[in-house]
Amino acid sequence: MLVAMSLIPLGDTAGKLLSNHFNVAVWFIAWSRFLFGLLFVLLATFLKSDESITDSQALAKDYRVWLRGFFIVAGISSILTSLRTEPIADVFAAFFIGPVVSYFGAVIFLQERINLTRCLLLILGFLGVLLVVKPGFGGSTGIYFAVLAGIFYGCFLVMNRMLANRYRSSSLLISQLMIGSIFLLPFGLQSLPEVEQSTYFAVCALVLLSALGSAGGNLLLLFVTKLMPATKLAPLVYFQLIAATAFGMLVFQDQPDWTSWLGIVVIFISGVTSVLLPQNSSLRSSKP
Repeated sequence: MLVAMSLIPLGDTAGKLLSNHFNVAVWFIAWSRFLFGLLFVLLATFLKSDESITDSQALAKDYRVWLRGFFIVAGISSILTSLRTEPIADVFAAFFIGPVVSYFGAVIFLQERINLTRCLLLILGFLGVLLVVKPGFGGSTGIYFAVLAGIFYGCFLVMNRMLANRYRSSSLLISQLMIGSIFLLPFGLQSLPEVEQSTYFAVCALVLLSALGSAGGNLLLLFVTKLMPATKLAPLVYFQLIAATAFGMLVFQDQPDWTSWLGIVVIFISGVTSVLLPQNSSLRSSKP
């Protein structure tokens, strides 16, 4: 699980290197991530591909699957845009507004139970996001794109819950990668990078690392969830914050300021505490 949660920020580190050091367009990075991620997942699940294909017709006809695909495309495009100008640690911290959106979205649209303690912890986490974003007090356009990415990802998580019992998780992963490849195809082709011969190998390696880091992390997460209960895995999702901070400091020498450090710590503590709460301690149910 820790490897999976490290691979995702590793992929984003590669994406930031591509855009900052090799001037590769965000649209191409996003499109290549979906395309090569799709090929990797199809290859990795080749022996069980017949199981996922049986869902293909139903997936193609379900508008919720396409809406879910749009949310993840918009989220990844937004986070890659943010990474062009912002430290990775700050981007991931702002991105963690996603669980707040997901929680209240599930309450509104899926009639899930409300837990008072979890609500308070989510509000605490939101305050941590504000410490990183600094709205009106030095927050930049790039960090707002990270918040937008988190909002899209929160909507994506709500759609995940909505579809989880209807389709196989592997089918949903393949569908989102395929939809992303289709949506971003014209933008990716229009922004093909002009690579010098001296940097050709480095650019190709980073493109593959960006795609395989993200896809590999999500695929590994699917396998791990079959071996361990969700209650033990959920807190480890916040390890992404630690991994992102470490990659930012090692690769880009990014040092978060004290308010960002405080926000990261607050988000981590509130997130881990929230997912460790007993599932049956609810304030009220929106269902009769």
